[in-house]
Amino acid sequence: MPPFSVNASRHDPYKTFKFRVVLDGRVVAGVARVSALKRTTEVIAHREGGDPSTRRLSPGATRYEPITLERGLTHDSTFEEWANLAWRLGAGLGNEVALRDFRKDLAIEVMNEAGQIVFRYLVHCAWVSEYVALPDLDADCAAVAFETIVIQHEGFERDEAVVEPAEPGAGKAKGK
Repeated sequence: MPPFSVNASRHDPYKTFKFRVVLDGRVVAGVARVSALKRTTEVIAHREGGDPSTRRLSPGATRYEPITLERGLTHDSTFEEWANLAWRLGAGLGNEVALRDFRKDLAIEVMNEAGQIVFRYLVHCAWVSEYVALPDLDADCAAVAFETIVIQHEGFERDEAVVEPAEPGAGKAKGK
């Protein structure tokens, strides 16, 4: 099977620089980095009593690694508002956590060079476990200030409704 079924003339894999994060139905502005989506399934070793020389391996519990999102510091308060749902200092006894609202589903969309969505991963029951409002500030450094959140979640899955799109210019002869 060719690596690209719709765009058979494409040879290059998708790049990591064109993506977006969708939360509460809207694109989160300025996300510059998303850490890898990673899951690990424990390995359970066992053996049968009559076969002392062979161990068998079975899958155990699966855990999903936290996801880190970084974006340039702006006046968009999406990260801070979401982090405040998990813990808000000074909100008053019993109001520090928004138990009904702090877990959210989000989507991470990967796009091709033409801006077409080629993959969408749905992340379930995510909540902010770490929020960095301001990075280290350094007067001797000319760098972009990044705001960061680390989210815990209960799993991700690929959205099978997103299929390989026909890329613009596909099928045209080179040089024309």
